[in-house]
Amino acid sequence: MNKSEEVEYCNLELRFDRRHIQDLIKELIQEGYSLYWSENDTQFVISIRTGRKLVKLRFQRTGSGFKLVGDYMIRDPKLAEWMEKLIENTRGHAVVKRFKDRQILIENILFGEVIRLVEISGYRQRVLFQKGTPMTEQEMLRLFESDVGEQRLLLSRLETDDELEKLHEALQEGNRDKVEACKQRLLELSLELMRLEW
Repeated sequence: MNKSEEVEYCNLELRFDRRHIQDLIKELIQEGYSLYWSENDTQFVISIRTGRKLVKLRFQRTGSGFKLVGDYMIRDPKLAEWMEKLIENTRGHAVVKRFKDRQILIENILFGEVIRLVEISGYRQRVLFQKGTPMTEQEMLRLFESDVGEQRLLLSRLETDDELEKLHEALQEGNRDKVEACKQRLLELSLELMRLEW
């Protein structure tokens, strides 16, 4: 990663248990970061000092575990690399925006894997990579000309929420078949959401 690069992490969906968060703290200390942490009834916060900046990672309580929430702008290359490994290792979801020389690269990550890569330069936007088959231009135009697209977007978002809950339950039950089925459906839904939102 180029040192002049700024990286923003948005729409994070990374899940942890308490032991995993404690391991993250140890890892960051071993990497040489100065940090402190605090906890209350609703969240666990790790504050990491990077030069003159302070990055606060917020982990929200979710039943028996925690979920990393919020958007983070990171200018420290080592910390950005650590964050990307974290997304990959937890098989999490995120939108990663890289800002460099008047250009933005946007990665949509699902289950720790890049499923779409878009480059924005000035007013030009081009898709560098997309997993799955994209909608045709005519299908997109028909959707934008009617309110069907908005309805589909709303339904897809609701179904995604339901599917994430099912996945969470399946993971807690240790039901591998159900986990794989949920992951497959979430992948399909994420591709549909991206097509509808762009």
